[in-house]
Amino acid sequence: MQVSIETTNGLERKLTVGVPANKVDDVANSRMKELARTQRINGFRPGKVPLTVIKKRFGTHVRQEVVSEVMQRSFYEAIIQEKLQPAGAPHIEPVVMEEGKDLEFTATFEIYPEIELQDFSTISIEKVASEVQDDDLSKMLDTLREQQANWVEVKRKSKEGDQVIIDFTGTIDGEEFNGGKADDFALLLGSSQMIPGFEDQLIGTKAGDELNVTVTFPEDYQNKDVAGKEAVFATKVSKVNKKEILKMGELADKLGIADSSVATLKSDIRKNMERELGQVLKSKVKEQVMDALVEKHEFDIPKSMIDQEVENLKQQALQQFGGQMASLPDLPSELFEEKAIKRVKLGLIVGEVIKQNKISADKDMVKTKLEELAAVYEQPEEVINYYLSDENKLNEVEQLVLEDSVIDFIIDKAKSTEVSMSFDEVMNPDKETSEEA
Repeated sequence: MQVSIETTNGLERKLTVGVPANKVDDVANSRMKELARTQRINGFRPGKVPLTVIKKRFGTHVRQEVVSEVMQRSFYEAIIQEKLQPAGAPHIEPVVMEEGKDLEFTATFEIYPEIELQDFSTISIEKVASEVQDDDLSKMLDTLREQQANWVEVKRKSKEGDQVIIDFTGTIDGEEFNGGKADDFALLLGSSQMIPGFEDQLIGTKAGDELNVTVTFPEDYQNKDVAGKEAVFATKVSKVNKKEILKMGELADKLGIADSSVATLKSDIRKNMERELGQVLKSKVKEQVMDALVEKHEFDIPKSMIDQEVENLKQQALQQFGGQMASLPDLPSELFEEKAIKRVKLGLIVGEVIKQNKISADKDMVKTKLEELAAVYEQPEEVINYYLSDENKLNEVEQLVLEDSVIDFIIDKAKSTEVSMSFDEVMNPDKETSEEA
């Protein structure tokens, strides 16, 4: 087998491979002889069909099949011989494939880039130190008491913060419109859930009241058919409810705490807060490391890998729309390209760190990670068994362990500074930003 290699562009390589004619012809003839023994053709006894008849009837198809197999096999032999690592499927094209002549074909593909790992000691990382304080726990309990609150019907006029149960039918110029009607609709007054001005007109109403609520849809309203138009909603109030905040014991009972124990409730909530805090702190460091790796390494990225990652991201986006792929337009690849490039680049760098430093994920590390993932579920043992029974899922956990190991490896070599932040600052960074603005 003769092989020549050409660099066409960046990571793209073009192999020209020559295969002796007999490697194709001998196999093709052998298969046609087998067909001669098994085919039933009118005018000939079984097993006595002349080879010339078989060649005339099946020769072209058999040869094409054999040529395809030989090209695939020879391609893999060629890349092993040339010590090449394809980053994607090759485009194989025959050049010479006539019977009696040496087979010649080309294979065009991309290879993995050579990555020169940079000095990780030049990476600077900010580590955040934070703890769950008693005040943080109290705020969380108050939030949960409010979120789990009961709505209790009251016989008085509504006020901001109350919930009203209403039926309404909207019309524009006397005609009903799509999406303008609802029955037993629960509306929290002051939540800005409805069109501006709608909720204000319901403050001061009571059960049994009927009124017309007149509002104007914003010019930029998502439904262009009603945007900028005045609408009248014939509205009937059936109930006015006030929020009844739960006591601590009631909250414990509602959350399924054994014996409705307030002490157990506080302990469980604190543990959850500490676990979430730890995950966020770890994520912040990981993000810094990943960003630094992308910034400090420059190399060509196989286009085929980027294209595949773009498709993966598209599928993920479509699934977020409820999996109704058929009813959604084809999403432009440009929307995902930047993220795809970053993910592929990170994957290649992390893979190189693992390879050069012989980083591995042992069973104990995988077990610890599994327990960590399962801890947030009510039946953690079932979750662990689910992962252990699915090789693909278990492989995902192993990849997470490897990634965590790479992060730890780099952190050990990087320059790090420590800053202190409150639980609220860590968990609600957007709140801090909005307050500063």
